Amino acid sequence: MAPKWGQKLRRMLVKTMDLPQDVMMDLPRITMIGQLHIYIENHRGLLTFTDKEVRLMLKQGQLLIKGDGFVIRTILSEEIMLQGKVNGVYFINE
Repeated sequence: MAPKWGQKLRRMLVKTMDLPQDVMMDLPRITMIGQLHIYIENHRGLLTFTDKEVRLMLKQGQLLIKGDGFVIRTILSEEIMLQGKVNGVYFINE
């Protein structure tokens, strides 16, 4: 019951204090430039990387990015920038 109350409290703070949801609720921020680049902030780690698929751990589930010719341009503890053709971005809830 405590996690539900904590989540409700965070949502209330976001609304009343006009804070960004991605920061307060540990959500990923995904920025795409066309199909050429994708920048993901607030992930929990790289699970899989190939030139056609990237899988990242999130606080709740995983993020799957499919495409062609992926190259990691930047990788930090909670940020990653990929270059290549992005065909799809999928949230996987587990």
